[in-house]
Parts: sequence; structure tokens; C-alpha cells
Amino acid sequence: MYVPKEFSESDVPVLHRAMRELGFGTLVTAGEGGIIASHIPLLIEPEPAPYGTICGHLARANPQTRSAAPEREALAIFLGPHTYISPSWYPTKAETGKVVPTWNYVAIHAYGRLRFVDDLERTIAHVTKLTQAREGKRAVPWAVSDAPADYIKGMARAIIGFELAITRLEGKWKMSQNRVAQDRAGVVEGLVREGGETSAAVAAIVAERAGKG
Repeated sequence: MYVPKEFSESDVPVLHRAMRELGFGTLVTAGEGGIIASHIPLLIEPEPAPYGTICGHLARANPQTRSAAPEREALAIFLGPHTYISPSWYPTKAETGKVVPTWNYVAIHAYGRLRFVDDLERTIAHVTKLTQAREGKRAVPWAVSDAPADYIKGMARAIIGFELAITRLEGKWKMSQNRVAQDRAGVVEGLVREGGETSAAVAAIVAERAGKG
């Protein structure tokens, strides 16, 4: 991933926190049949240091379970809040006119070797942890144990778990850091006026990153 210095995020705890909050990514692998990608829920474990391990599962029928070459590097992509940025929000537009549209976004790339874990009990443990990560804050959380055990085992046999021990971890927070302070403020104001959950999320990150500058 091309990451200019001003957009780079390399702090592992920050990257892990974002990956946990997003909880969903794209697994990309290569094999004899070419490149294949799957969009799936993912968990991040902090060990082994320094980058940790990504855990997930695929449908057993997914051809990626057979085509992924274990000797080749795999890639997990997490995409965070992102939105269009209008040049009309920059105060410098009135001064020079030298402005163009852009897109602000958060992206994380995690690279490593993929290892499939074809073990029923470990698969059930994985989906239990995955469920707890999403259900834990609900007023009435659903638990894997709420379903009949035989039913869960049958569903688990239809998937296969995997682990990706991360060897490279890249973060890109492209949030107007390359603009002057008044333009960054204009972006925040413009996004707030736009309204909506995504605009609010990006506005908050632009403001937070401006504070770091």
C-alpha cells in the first residue's frame, strides 16, 4: 500500500484497536488459479508480538480454502470510515482556486502466511469468541450455547478456521493532514453539515489527527 509519511499510522495498539472495532475485512490469497478474495468477519489476537494474529473462518465450499498457497503471502484488508471531500470546503479555494476533490479514508493492510485450522472444537471456540465480540454489549446478548449443540456442530463442520500470523502491518489514515489548518477545519465543518454517521466519523478523525499535528 502506498502510504505517504503524513498519512502513516504504525502504532500497533492503535491499529489493533481499529481492526477490532471494524471486525470485518477482506482476505486476499494467491494460488495456481490466480488471486481470490473473501469478505469475512475477523478477530485480531495480540500474540505473537509484535503484530499479532488474525483469526477467521471460511465456508468449506469456498474455493479459497483449496487454492490458497501456504508458501505465498496472504493479505487481510480492513477498511475504516471513508468519504468524499469537496474542495469547496477549503478556505484556500477563495485565495488561489488551486484545489481538487479527494477522498478521506482509513485502511489497514496485514500480511502474513495463512494456516488453516481444521479442528471442530477450535472452530466452535472461534465462532463463540467472534459472537461474544459482537453480542457482548447488547442488552440481551445471543450466545452460541443458546442454540442446540448438535446444530452448532453441524454448522461448524461447514466452515474451516484459519490463522494469519502477521509479519507486516501497515496503516493509512488519509485525513486531510496534507492541508493547512484552516482547510482541515473547513473539512470538519463541511462534513458536520453533510450529516450522517460516516461523515461524523470522518470529521472526528480529521479533528483528532489535526490535534496531533
